[in-house]
Amino acid sequence: MAKTQTWYIVKYKSEKCEIVPSEKVEENNPDIIAKWGTFNSQGEAIASRVGLIRAGKCQPQ
Repeated sequence: MAKTQTWYIVKYKSEKCEIVPSEKVEENNPDIIAKWGTFNSQGEAIASRVGLIRAGKCQPQ
């Protein structure tokens, strides 16, 4: 059975949030100040990031 891709929203010190696949999340990166997820699709992560931007938790890119 194929492994399904999951996604995270990662917030960096610059206050910008990126959507990254789970295998690219760097657990020990000191620039990461927050992380949300896991999301089952990239579209779901995008929708959540829009909500975080509207809530003032992330800056748009």
